[in-house]
Amino acid sequence: MALEILSAAKTFGGIIQYCRHQSVCTKTPMRFSVFTPPQATCGKVPILWWLSGLTCTEDNFTVKACAYRTAAELGLMIVAPDTSPRGDTVPNDEAYDFGQGAGFYVDATETPWAEYFQMYSYVTEELPALVFENFPADPIHQGISGHSMGGHGALTIGLKNPSVYKSVSAFSPIVAPSQCPWGIKAMGGYLGPDRTTWRPYDACALIEDGARLPDILIDQGLADTFLESQLKPALLEAVCAKAKQPLTLRRQEAYDHSYFFIATFIEDHLQWHAKRLK
Repeated sequence: MALEILSAAKTFGGIIQYCRHQSVCTKTPMRFSVFTPPQATCGKVPILWWLSGLTCTEDNFTVKACAYRTAAELGLMIVAPDTSPRGDTVPNDEAYDFGQGAGFYVDATETPWAEYFQMYSYVTEELPALVFENFPADPIHQGISGHSMGGHGALTIGLKNPSVYKSVSAFSPIVAPSQCPWGIKAMGGYLGPDRTTWRPYDACALIEDGARLPDILIDQGLADTFLESQLKPALLEAVCAKAKQPLTLRRQEAYDHSYFFIATFIEDHLQWHAKRLK
């Protein structure tokens, strides 16, 4: 798995790099950004995986989240991958909520998506192996977070792999894709009509089926235009209460779905992860 460094820049004593490699999982070149904090000169550091939302690339978090000053202070590496395979040969959909830019962090089983859209395996297996081989990240201390579709990915990946990810948080996540238009379209398209195959990619269903984490942190803006139709945090709140799954769900008055919201509260999340990863 040859790694190509596309660019590098020093920031807050650390370094931010944009990288590219040929993926086995997606059969396409994949890009990601990685911030290495200054503490990495003395040894391996904890790592936080960030999963972005619909239409995003590795660039959105990297340039908009305002995360690296705090990450440098806390000694956290942050890796932000692209959200799906891309390219002329990769199948796509005319809408923004399916196809390229909307991988939903699942391993697709339906034609023609299955050949390329293996984002769950990419994020949980192939990309970590590449990062741990090439960067001073500590595989024993991993956390995961994300926004919207990426919040869905962070929650489901964390719930399915609690021994790997020691901390899990999300901003405005799709908590029940089986119960919202975005999720129903994506799950049906990638996984087929049998809804039992959707449950491993649905945070509410995973908790109902017994998955547990030590705790979960979620921030949700109350001015988010997708709040009632797509995100539905109250569903997760109810499931967690019934299952006695610890959840901190912070409803933030007047905040929307944008990266202005994420930038406002990212420091809280990074401190929350650092506390659990050290």
